[in-house]
Amino acid sequence: MTVRERIEAALRHERPDRIPFTVYASKPPTPAALPVLKARGMGLVERIGVYDLHFPNCAISSTRYEEEGRRLVRTDIRTPCGDLHTIREPAGFTTWTHKHLFTDENDFKAIACYLADAVVTPNYARAQQLVQEADANTVVRASFGLEPLQHLISGGVFGTMHFCMQWMDNRDEMLKLYDIMVEKRRLAYPIVARSPVGHANYGGNVVPEIVGLDAFRQYYVPNYQEAAEEMHRHGKLIGVHFDANCRLFAADIARLDLDYVEAFTPAPDTDMTLREARAAWPDKVLWINYPSSVHLRSEAEIERVTVELCQQAEPGDGFLIGITEDLPAQREDGNYRAILDGIDRYEARRAK
Repeated sequence: MTVRERIEAALRHERPDRIPFTVYASKPPTPAALPVLKARGMGLVERIGVYDLHFPNCAISSTRYEEEGRRLVRTDIRTPCGDLHTIREPAGFTTWTHKHLFTDENDFKAIACYLADAVVTPNYARAQQLVQEADANTVVRASFGLEPLQHLISGGVFGTMHFCMQWMDNRDEMLKLYDIMVEKRRLAYPIVARSPVGHANYGGNVVPEIVGLDAFRQYYVPNYQEAAEEMHRHGKLIGVHFDANCRLFAADIARLDLDYVEAFTPAPDTDMTLREARAAWPDKVLWINYPSSVHLRSEAEIERVTVELCQQAEPGDGFLIGITEDLPAQREDGNYRAILDGIDRYEARRAK
């Protein structure tokens, strides 16, 4: 089987000829190591958006500047209901948000105006190109964007602190924003489902300590279900990037019509082992994130842990090992090689 065939078979909850290992294309090894690791079975995941957002009634502009040695980007949004701005700091593989859209309660009207102004239109050109040009080691994944409530938390609108405070103090105003985001995401469901891409992620990074069980059930689960129905209507697969503690949500995730759980991070980094996740979600494909803390260990230890993870996932159907987080500097080549060594060792034992 080619690497892509292995990945696609695992996503169909089948057992390919060996357990797939994937890396986000944005987190590759060095150019010298890339062809060697691909030849050994490493796959790349290209993540792509398939729709655009336009804001016809808002004026949006960005200014780059320096402050105390930091390179910052200020984005100003002028809405018919008031002005908003954000300040972000690009930092290599990530971006630090110094100022979210929300400043105080006077911003609710302007934020509602801005979110409601979004026009959602298909944009399949880049996705079509990636699908056509992808080699035998590459799969392409689409995205719905963040869940409606999660967009308010981590989509640059409130941030965690302001969200938690306003969720308690101004729930009605927050729910108005949530309702706007629900309608915007509903416009995206058929666009993603009709795209050239065979599977898509819906949001993720949901932290139970912030969201809580009641809010998850009321404001996340229905949106997952609605998107899943649309995807399945078009023969496509859907998953969620559940990379935080999952024990609180485990029973509800089990009842969701999701095809896969992506970026599930096993203990010691979260509150569930891989074996527990397999038992909790027997009908879900597990596309795990290799535990980030283990990347700090020796390559021999990384290989050993890889074998152990493969054993916990037995019989191995519907299981993929992925890299969805950044590794310590200069550890990519050796750690990726060690994970492939662990898969090789496990498969050799299994074949006996």
